[in-house]
Amino acid sequence: MRTTDCSSPCNKIPPSLAQTLIHYTTSTITPQQTLKEISVTSRVLEKKSPCNFLIFGLGHDSLMWHSLNYGGRTIFLEEDEAWIEQIKRRFPMLESYHVTYDSKVNQANDLIEVGKGPECIAISDPKYSMCQLALKSLPSQVYEIKWDLIMVDAPTGYHEEAPGRMTAIYTAGMMARNREDGETDVFVHDVNRVVEDKYSKEFLCEGYMKKQEARLRHFTIPSHRNSLNKPFCP
Repeated sequence: MRTTDCSSPCNKIPPSLAQTLIHYTTSTITPQQTLKEISVTSRVLEKKSPCNFLIFGLGHDSLMWHSLNYGGRTIFLEEDEAWIEQIKRRFPMLESYHVTYDSKVNQANDLIEVGKGPECIAISDPKYSMCQLALKSLPSQVYEIKWDLIMVDAPTGYHEEAPGRMTAIYTAGMMARNREDGETDVFVHDVNRVVEDKYSKEFLCEGYMKKQEARLRHFTIPSHRNSLNKPFCP
């Protein structure tokens, strides 16, 4: 009977990945995104991981994204403190932070006009931006890390009085433009909704869009830091 020598290459699967496999194999709750939507981001992760991945939203797919970026740093930003605590008890390996959104869906039409002003198209660190759309009170490390991938799948955004994704989409685009060099892959989910549709086209730019799969759009945004004359949108 032939045996395999596992002295060096046959390492054990890491415990965190084992837990992920068990969780999704036994869970009856499916991620919010479809297989085709997930595949768009997973193909980019396959090329870039381990990398820095920022996700607006902490959902049923969070353990999957954390595992697909194994060895990298994945940070989740979530509006619901109770939900964060619930997830932390189940999956303490996930790095998540509570954030507050001041704008609501019913302000979207006014804010998109604000976003066209000179203070909003100027390339700067969102933390110090004069633009009303910039999120300025995120955890400090969010501003310090150079993000390779950013996904906007929060906040709620599904009714007029709910926190909208206007500021998250704008800030994701500005983080990409403000990085020192290279490019950032930005994904926006739920683009079947008005805010996600309009804001992703306006602030992530149709000219930077690589693909749309059902409700998910993928943009690749280059750094603008070393070419400040570059137009906001190509």
